[in-house]
Amino acid sequence: MTHKLALILGASLVLLGACASEPSAAPPTTGPQPAPRPAPAPVADQCGAAQAQRLVGRHRSEIPVPVNPGLQRVACTTCPVTMDFHPRRLNFFYDADTGLIKEVRCG
Repeated sequence: MTHKLALILGASLVLLGACASEPSAAPPTTGPQPAPRPAPAPVADQCGAAQAQRLVGRHRSEIPVPVNPGLQRVACTTCPVTMDFHPRRLNFFYDADTGLIKEVRCG
């Protein structure tokens, strides 16, 4: 009888050990958490880029001639351009190989 009791106790200890959970690797968080960053405010369409989106995918020859050339820029996507930002300037960027307009945006 003692042999059976020893087997039952041994099996019980093995099962209890298998059910025990391991300690968490990360300590529980305490104290105040930093507030999430707000999403950046959208830039207002001051240059008319929303209306010009219809030209994306078309040939650059379809870009209208500007009334004020100082407020429009046309460049290839791999061409160097100045990094100055003018919210009223309308930018057309086209693929140099195909001539197709890839992006229209203010700046």
